[in-house]
Amino acid sequence: MLLLPLLLMPLLLPSQLQSADTSLQWAELEGAPLSHLLLDPGAGLLYVGGVDHLYQLTPDLQVRSHVRTGPHLDSPDCLPPIVPQDCPSATRTHNHNKLLLLEPGEKHAQGAEPGSLIVCGSLYQGICDKRSLSNISTLIYQTSNPVDTQYVAANDPRVSTVGVVISSRERGGDGVLRLLLVGRGYTSRGPGDIPPITTRRLHPVTPPRRAFSTEEELGKLVVGSYSEYNNHFVKAVAHGDHVYFLFSRRDMWHRKEYRTYASRLCAADRSFYSYVEAPLLCHGGYNLAQGAWLGEHSGDPALFVVMAAGQASTPVATGRSALCIYKMAELDAVLRHAQEVCYTEGGRGLSGQDEAYIEYAVSSKCLKLPKDSLSEYPCGGEHTPNPIASALPVQATPTFTSTTQLTAVTTVTESGHTIAFLGDKKGRLHKVLVRPDTSGVLYGSVLVDGGGSVSADLLLDGEQRHVYVLTSSRLSKVPISSCDSQTDCQSCLSIRDPYCGWCVLEGRCSRKHECRRHPQPNHWLRSFEPTNGCVTVQSVTPANQSREEQTQVTLTVIQLPALTVAESLSCVFGLLPPLPAVVMGTSITCQSPAPELLPLMPSESGECVQCVTSVWRCNWCPLDQLCTNNHSCPNQHIILNHRVRASVTVCLCVCVCVSNGVCVSRTLQTPPDRDASTPHLDSDVRTHLSVHPVCPSCLSKHTHRHRHVSCVCVCVLVQLYDCSAGQSDCSQCRAVPPEYGCVWCPGSPAPSCVYNQSCGDAPADTCPPPQITQVLPVSGPLEGGVKVTITGSNLGMSYQDVVGGVTVAGVQCPPQPEGYQISTRVVCELQPSGKQREGPVLVSVGTTLPGRSSQVFTYQDPKLLDLVPGKGPVSGGTRLTIRGRQLLTGQTTDLSAFLGPQPCIIDSTLVCQTGSSAPGDVLVRVFFGKAERTVPNMRFRYLDDPVITDAVPAESFYAGGRVVMVTGSNLDAVQKPLISVWVEPVEVERVKRRRRLALLSARQQLEFGFSWTMSAFTLRASRYLSVPHLSVPHLSVPHLSLSLLFVSQGRSFTYFPNPQFFPLNREAPDVPYRFKAGGVIAVEGLDLTRAMDRQEVKARLGDGQCEVKTLDSTHLYCEPPEVQPISTDDSSELPSLKVFMGNLQADLGLVQYDSDSLLPPVPLAAQIGLGAGAAVIILSVLVIILMYRRKSKQALRDYKKVLLQLETLEINVGDQCRKEFTDLMTEMMDLSSDVGGPGLPLLDYRTYAERVFFPGQQAAPLSRQLDLPESRRLTVEQGLHQLSNLLNNRLFLTRFIHTLEAQQSFSQRDRGYVASLLTLALHDKLEFFTEVMKSLLQDLVQLYVDKNPKLMLRRTETVVEKMLTNWMSICLYSFLKDVAGEPLYMLYRAIKYQVDKGPVDAVTGKAKRTLNDSHLLREDIDYSTITLTVMVKNGVEVQPCPVKVLDTDTITQVKDKILDQVYRGAPFSQRPAADSLDLEWRSGQAGHLTLSDDDVTAVVQGRWKRLNTLQHYKVPDGATVALIPRCQSSGVGVNQVFQTGEKTPMLEGEEDEGLRLWHLVKSSEDPEIPKHRKSSLRERERAKAIPEIYLTRLLSMKGTLQKFVDDVFVAILSTKRPPPIAVRFFFDFLDDMAEKHGIDDPETVHIWKTNSLPLRFWVNILKNPQFVLDVQVSDSIDAVLSVIAQTFIDSCTTSEHKVGRDSPVNKLLYAREIPRYKQLVERYYCDIHSAASGCYQEMNSTLTELSGSLTSEMNNLVALHELYKYINKYYDQIIMSLDEDSSGQKMQLAYRLQQVAALVENKVTDL
Repeated sequence: MLLLPLLLMPLLLPSQLQSADTSLQWAELEGAPLSHLLLDPGAGLLYVGGVDHLYQLTPDLQVRSHVRTGPHLDSPDCLPPIVPQDCPSATRTHNHNKLLLLEPGEKHAQGAEPGSLIVCGSLYQGICDKRSLSNISTLIYQTSNPVDTQYVAANDPRVSTVGVVISSRERGGDGVLRLLLVGRGYTSRGPGDIPPITTRRLHPVTPPRRAFSTEEELGKLVVGSYSEYNNHFVKAVAHGDHVYFLFSRRDMWHRKEYRTYASRLCAADRSFYSYVEAPLLCHGGYNLAQGAWLGEHSGDPALFVVMAAGQASTPVATGRSALCIYKMAELDAVLRHAQEVCYTEGGRGLSGQDEAYIEYAVSSKCLKLPKDSLSEYPCGGEHTPNPIASALPVQATPTFTSTTQLTAVTTVTESGHTIAFLGDKKGRLHKVLVRPDTSGVLYGSVLVDGGGSVSADLLLDGEQRHVYVLTSSRLSKVPISSCDSQTDCQSCLSIRDPYCGWCVLEGRCSRKHECRRHPQPNHWLRSFEPTNGCVTVQSVTPANQSREEQTQVTLTVIQLPALTVAESLSCVFGLLPPLPAVVMGTSITCQSPAPELLPLMPSESGECVQCVTSVWRCNWCPLDQLCTNNHSCPNQHIILNHRVRASVTVCLCVCVCVSNGVCVSRTLQTPPDRDASTPHLDSDVRTHLSVHPVCPSCLSKHTHRHRHVSCVCVCVLVQLYDCSAGQSDCSQCRAVPPEYGCVWCPGSPAPSCVYNQSCGDAPADTCPPPQITQVLPVSGPLEGGVKVTITGSNLGMSYQDVVGGVTVAGVQCPPQPEGYQISTRVVCELQPSGKQREGPVLVSVGTTLPGRSSQVFTYQDPKLLDLVPGKGPVSGGTRLTIRGRQLLTGQTTDLSAFLGPQPCIIDSTLVCQTGSSAPGDVLVRVFFGKAERTVPNMRFRYLDDPVITDAVPAESFYAGGRVVMVTGSNLDAVQKPLISVWVEPVEVERVKRRRRLALLSARQQLEFGFSWTMSAFTLRASRYLSVPHLSVPHLSVPHLSLSLLFVSQGRSFTYFPNPQFFPLNREAPDVPYRFKAGGVIAVEGLDLTRAMDRQEVKARLGDGQCEVKTLDSTHLYCEPPEVQPISTDDSSELPSLKVFMGNLQADLGLVQYDSDSLLPPVPLAAQIGLGAGAAVIILSVLVIILMYRRKSKQALRDYKKVLLQLETLEINVGDQCRKEFTDLMTEMMDLSSDVGGPGLPLLDYRTYAERVFFPGQQAAPLSRQLDLPESRRLTVEQGLHQLSNLLNNRLFLTRFIHTLEAQQSFSQRDRGYVASLLTLALHDKLEFFTEVMKSLLQDLVQLYVDKNPKLMLRRTETVVEKMLTNWMSICLYSFLKDVAGEPLYMLYRAIKYQVDKGPVDAVTGKAKRTLNDSHLLREDIDYSTITLTVMVKNGVEVQPCPVKVLDTDTITQVKDKILDQVYRGAPFSQRPAADSLDLEWRSGQAGHLTLSDDDVTAVVQGRWKRLNTLQHYKVPDGATVALIPRCQSSGVGVNQVFQTGEKTPMLEGEEDEGLRLWHLVKSSEDPEIPKHRKSSLRERERAKAIPEIYLTRLLSMKGTLQKFVDDVFVAILSTKRPPPIAVRFFFDFLDDMAEKHGIDDPETVHIWKTNSLPLRFWVNILKNPQFVLDVQVSDSIDAVLSVIAQTFIDSCTTSEHKVGRDSPVNKLLYAREIPRYKQLVERYYCDIHSAASGCYQEMNSTLTELSGSLTSEMNNLVALHELYKYINKYYDQIIMSLDEDSSGQKMQLAYRLQQVAALVENKVTDL
């Protein structure tokens, strides 16, 4: 049969087809990341802005012009122009392109004015310039000296900036006014007062106006808090008569979540009265806009926005993103509704819910204006509220979602269909078809740039054939479709591109408008329609036909296009001429060609299976190897086609399997006289081929299965071999089986083993004599018994050939059959020789000559002489070395050793490792084969294993080097001690903790060197450490592991971070440290005593030793030599101080000794005179003393006693200070781990403000609610809101304050209260509050300048002074929280710890340990420290907790100490009060006893009753107690706790039934002495005679607390970190005031600064830490804090600190430290003064942030109501003062105050 293709050919006129270039083009550009792309639609030119680069490109991406815009010298903190001397922070800074806009030209009568390119960068505070559109190198406008109104873009590359150019007619003129509306985010550096949206002038610009400047008549969006309303702008577009901004920010009105907003302005609104915004809601959690485009959807304008889901309430976008579509009509409707509701309904909708509100923290509010206000004022007016925000969002369902963050969007409409192009963060461009219901389907994605994110600027070219895609460093031109690249209908429709379709009659893939007949049915088949298919022949009848026949062929065709009358179809069969076709509906009929026109059919041959399984009716002739359509073969036999034969057709094949895996097949012929199942082998297959039953590889390859055909395979195995392979000598060759026919052929070129038919010479009948190449071993014992291995060639063809033919040194050696290898190896067993002898090895094979070895074999007699060592542990592991003669006998494998019955494992020549055994002596035996030898007269001794008793220390730091001393017994039994450690991984699993043994060779291990003695050995830690924390070390030898856990009482061996050392000269490390001989060098650092003792620290100064005297956690004191040592470093002549801690070495800098000037020698005469004068004076003194002794012997005896006591005290003071300081540091180190985190009990801001603003008041306004009847609440609140607006008027506020202060009844307490109320009322407007405070302070300065300026701010006598205190408290709260809070808390805890360690009188508050001499307990109180076991309930378990108390403590004091320990680290307000609990003593025999301060057992003497103590109840050390809730109030409450956390002792006047209470001492002048104290009467009298003897306690307390006092003062006064902005701002203000009023005295300014900050704020905090911390301050602690606060005051004064004998003890205590503190204060003031000024902008930004972040906690309505009480009290005076002021009359301030009065309390006014 002949198969001819049939084609349909339409007869149409030819048309020219144009093919577009569909390749992707790109241009690599500098300036990554490129940020903006702009297209000039008129010229088609492209503009690209990036970092430091600006490009102009042609439409085909050829660079036309290139301009560099940076880097330049700049700093965000400085204003341009930049002068390096004025701006030290200026550096070369990159210029990021922030705006790239097109300013259109203007056509007028004189001609056309060309447009310009607006370019704004991040340099110079974001200024802009104009460039030519034809050549960007040409500057049209650029300012060299910009003013602050010309700062346009954000100066931070991370902060977004958008803009849009609008045009309108000038007011009162015919000219065109072009403006630039800019939206920008908040920047923390630089000018902080630029609003989020501003209007900039572009044209016309006539002096004094400037381009890009903001002007008074141009609008801006006023914002109350720039940092809170930090809008991230995405897009700005103009649409109709409005301008729209799209941005995202935190929702400040509702849920504080980040949302996307769309805002709208009237294009003609110059005052922003029309500003309104609404949130955009994209369902699915997509809340952050990334890009937007204003396009059309279904013919209507719509905003296409790509949104991303934010990461957990942050502005950080995740990869989950979506495309959402918002119809502009719906957006406008929501915005109009918000305007209408806020204009006419007060912001509330029909349901009463808030639907609109005033945003941006401004003072406006929604009103109830007439209903037609919106239609009358569609763009707002002066009387309408603004800016308005809608509470109702514009909602949309995602059109398309993606797991990769979408970054850009643009749209186009094609044939009524909306197509969106989306760019993502991975550089891909997605194509989405948007359906009319806003659902979308992705139909294509293109990878544009795999190395960068797609920029938000995604643009289409003018012909809308390409998309310009901007990525990080590349601009790409991407075709919007690939229609022209599809060459056939099927591929065209399969791409599913809405742009593409198959143009049937033109035969190409094209866009719809490019196909001429696209309106007619089935002429343009759309690719995206799922029902469309190509023009397809569905069926052909008949499907095949014999070439000899001619018939009608009918085709059924689908999607057949309609033709005109003049057009027809033809059928083409192959290459034959066309034949006319008849079309009837979807059927086409043609006549088949005539037989004579058909080409001849070639005869086919091939495989049987292919022939009989074909679709044609072909048959196979096996003998002729012919495939034919005939039913007979030339040689009769035929295999019929499966379509003809009903039974299974069988084809035969043969498979030949060769031994190398090659499989060859051939189809067999079937002779006439044979059955088809019997194959006939070709004649070339030889008889030595064997038939194999299975040949899997051939069967799998050649067995063909068909439904009607079966192919039977017969497999034949072929074995191939090579005689020469592996037969290298004659014996091996002759050993081959004879059936292989291999012979040894002695022919040339060399004898070899070949196939017998391949040997040209006569094969050899015999082989050459044996040849021996090696004998192993070459020695053996006399007893024999070892195996000798002989290797060589021709050593026989079988084992029988060598039997009896082997001799070694003349002694027969019987061969072993298991070791024999044909011709190459003989193994024999050595026989005894009886004596030492030597000789060769001989091998005989048959009758040939024997083979003789070249090596000589020797019979030897080995001897053992010695053992090393002679002892070892019973666990084994000792490496035993055996010494002797002729030990190298036999081979190593023949050697074996035994210690008694136990084997000793040999790891080298007679070096073996012992095993475990029982203690005792054992015999050492060594076997050489079967010969046994022993060490004469010597045995090995097993000793008991070592025992470890101690191991110290158990900790080190990372660098190592500490000596670990392990002591015990039998340590000398260990031959080589090793240390292995259990490593506890840092990662800890939840269920169980994995432990693994780290060996010394492993990577995460310690390496240890060691030395040992009889009782101890030393281990030195590694220099390198890879595991941070290690558990218990083990001392180990092989087979022995001794844990050190029991020695260290369960402590693990721990590694800590290395200690840190600071340079000696921290301010200038390169400058030598000046040292005066005779002193000590103080080295500062951190964690110096953690894992290190003083004895282990070494310090060297040059080549001399610096003796370490003292070491604590932060200081090391060493005493250097008296003479400056010599430097050991050649690079410097001065010695350097180096400190060595283990392996850690720290070089702390150079040291230079101060050399005293040489004094002139004293003359000899003067020396004699001085000596004589001194002798006379000494004699006079002695005479006076002798005379005094005679007159007052009794007094002298008492004096000697006092001196002795003073001397003893003096000696003990130093020791006591050191001991107390050590104990305190131990306690504080435990505490420091809690501080800085949740362990620092800072008060929240609300409580902090309440205690500072209203100290001592229990019902402060912050804690109260507005107490009003419900009927009056709304009216009063409305009046208070109006009062709030009135207070925001500066004139009203200043007149109000001055009027109050002029009233005589307005007390000083009232002044402070009103100032705090004003602080609360204006807390949300701190910038305004600050300006008013500055204005009032200026008045105050003027007042004091005329009197005595040094007295200003000394006391709080005016309202403004209390306002200053509150202002400082607000601004320094964060500094307290972050910097000063921790050292203040540490000081408080240190004081409390020290005070509680000694007795404290519960009645008088006096303590043994204090700094205040008036609160010093000047008595000897016998007391002892006892430890109580307190039962604490922890959940369901009861756990014991040890608490240290004094036996002289009252029960309440004990309860307080127990609560301190149990609730350690918890805030004081969160723990139970001591008065609510009872102390219960639990004893086994006595049961439970409730203890109290006062009960029936209290001791009463006369009119005195003593409080009960633990000593009174005889509670022993270690007693068990518990705190239980108090059911009923019982006993006398000794303590009273106030709101502020202060705890004061009971005063003397408290009476109980006429009795006076006392604890340790009686408060009267003549106390009665208790009976148990009469024994100490003499001591009491002596103490009373000289009470100053106990003042040394103050000195001890001061020395212990010194470090903590220093830390607090340094934290407050250090300038190493930037001082708080409020301090710098206010000090600058004071400097300005002094300069303004001509005050040149620096002492006056110093006093002003001291009075405003240290005395006004810090002293208050130091004396009252409960203002900042949630702690309890007792009277004893308060007394100590008062001394420290007074020291701080003395340090801030300028007067010289003089002390004498009559000075108070408190001043004497810190007499040496105050000068140092004074220097700290002076340096603090000086550094702030010398720092660069100009912090006003930063201060305003800080105040704005504080207003927003802290105002939510303020209750300003109560404050306003309290303020109104003062207004009501002085109502007439205030009204009169307002009426007297002309400005107040213009503002109608009195009238507005009358309105407030009418609303708040229905006051009858003149209204």
